[in-house]
Amino acid sequence: MFNLIRLEMKKESLKWYGLGAIIANLLILVLIIPIQYDEKITLDEMFVILGALIRAVFIVFAAVLLSKLIIDEYRSKTIYLMYTYPIQRKKLIAAKLLLAGTLTFITIAISSVFVATVYSIAHNMFQLSTEEIPVQRLLLEIMSMLKFAIAAAGASLIPLYFGLRKRSVSATIISSLLIVAVLSQSNPWLPIADNMYVALAFAAIGVLIAFWTIRNVDKMDAI
Repeated sequence: MFNLIRLEMKKESLKWYGLGAIIANLLILVLIIPIQYDEKITLDEMFVILGALIRAVFIVFAAVLLSKLIIDEYRSKTIYLMYTYPIQRKKLIAAKLLLAGTLTFITIAISSVFVATVYSIAHNMFQLSTEEIPVQRLLLEIMSMLKFAIAAAGASLIPLYFGLRKRSVSATIISSLLIVAVLSQSNPWLPIADNMYVALAFAAIGVLIAFWTIRNVDKMDAI
């Protein structure tokens, strides 16, 4: 399985993903500056917004990655050539999904640590509010973000279902945007962004879709 994942990483250049992740993190830090100066926003809400932004960005990134790893190959029928290799279809698809899910979790986790830390340092250094962020508070917020990162990695697999049904990259990405719109809700009457139960429910759906895809891959017509 790990050999298959390494082969996928060699076949698909992931430089765009790494560069995109760096740019996305910097943009998130820039975006939160005007939000910070809204006196009605508390520190608790700021960390919720940070976590939601990070997860939103990389769920969409995951949709693009799934499109490159699976949807595009079905559209171009190159996956049919791969199915002629002496490798089980289920293992091949499982490797692709494991790569997408793992990469999504890792980037969300690293981004959460980076963005939260830089924000906290800047907050304390420039006294962005009257309340300081001690190290203990920062660590607690990062741990919370990491829990949501696991759920987000599972939820990022949901767009695969819509992409495979239509053999469409646009359907994959649009569905990821809809998922992000739901999971990023932080309105007082609909506080989903910091609701772990909702996040885990979406993660469970994503994992089920992944298992369904692996189980039924032999029945999919790649021609």
